[in-house]
Amino acid sequence: MAIVSTPVKKINVLIIDDSALIRAILTEVINSYSDLYVVGAASNPLQAREMIKTLNPDVLTLDVEMPQMDGLTFLDKLMRLRPMPVLMISSLTERGSEAALRALELGAVDFLPKPKMGIADGMREYADTIAEKIRAAFQAKGKFKIPVTSVAREPLPALGTRIGSTEKIIAVGASTGGTEAIKEFLIRLPADAPGIVIAQHMPEAFTKSFAARLDSLCKITVVESQGNERVLPGHAYIAPGHSHLMLKRSGANYMTELSQAAPVNHHRPSVEVLFRSVAQNAGKNVIGVMLTGMGKDGAIGMLEMRQAGAYNFAQDEATCVVYGMPREAVQVGAVDEIVPIQDMAQKVLQRIINTGGMGNRV
Repeated sequence: MAIVSTPVKKINVLIIDDSALIRAILTEVINSYSDLYVVGAASNPLQAREMIKTLNPDVLTLDVEMPQMDGLTFLDKLMRLRPMPVLMISSLTERGSEAALRALELGAVDFLPKPKMGIADGMREYADTIAEKIRAAFQAKGKFKIPVTSVAREPLPALGTRIGSTEKIIAVGASTGGTEAIKEFLIRLPADAPGIVIAQHMPEAFTKSFAARLDSLCKITVVESQGNERVLPGHAYIAPGHSHLMLKRSGANYMTELSQAAPVNHHRPSVEVLFRSVAQNAGKNVIGVMLTGMGKDGAIGMLEMRQAGAYNFAQDEATCVVYGMPREAVQVGAVDEIVPIQDMAQKVLQRIINTGGMGNRV
């Protein structure tokens, strides 16, 4: 008796971009993957609105700057009337990066820069990236925004003398959906929170704008790491999109270090690289936080942190846009507590208060 294989359901994608060339490139790239299919390509949001009704796509790719209606206005209307997974395609400009970050606040799952024309070597890497992001967006169906609670998102009380905050380090890893999760976490931290190091998978052109946006919203100071900075209480250092971020020791101080070594787990910056350096150089003085993201980057590094004495939290599935990286960390035994994102800051600070200033450098 013949065995009939069940065909794999393709993820149907609708492209929205005013450039015919970009539409053609994205169509060719996306259709080169057996599990992805472009059902249509619209030149503007008004045309896209009708195509969404008739084609019912699984995922949209959306340009930021377009005639008739810009991408952000369209996204805002879409998320209120017919929420669905959206991947923003943005120009590599300061204005474009700020718009992309605003799009994430409005409910877009992720973003990436437009493809660079005429660079054959880079197109395969770009193709793999957009395919991965489309798959992640599809997994996020129905979870485009972090749940909003009725509690005002005010910063938690200052730690004061309750801990030896210079002895503590908070290490954070995130990917898909991570920009909003990181914001939700950092915005609640008081100005005297322990120093924080963060690896978020993000293109090079966006990390500076991301850090500046967070800095304007938070009590703590948030910067894109430049390398060789002393990690200070009340400061968060975000890995730049072009480099791995690592923690190192210099006498009695913790310092940042940047490296342009090869990508790890297909990522630079890699959460794995950051977490392993934290495990080696800060040991039991660390609180680890794994937030939403696709894949497994950072799971083994977080396990090494726990084995070195760190206490680790993972975001729960219900509040993750994509429950990939936290799930992998849980499965390898790297996590002590699983927490909703809206409770993460309070749980982390409570853990630090409970352990007091007793942590000594190891």
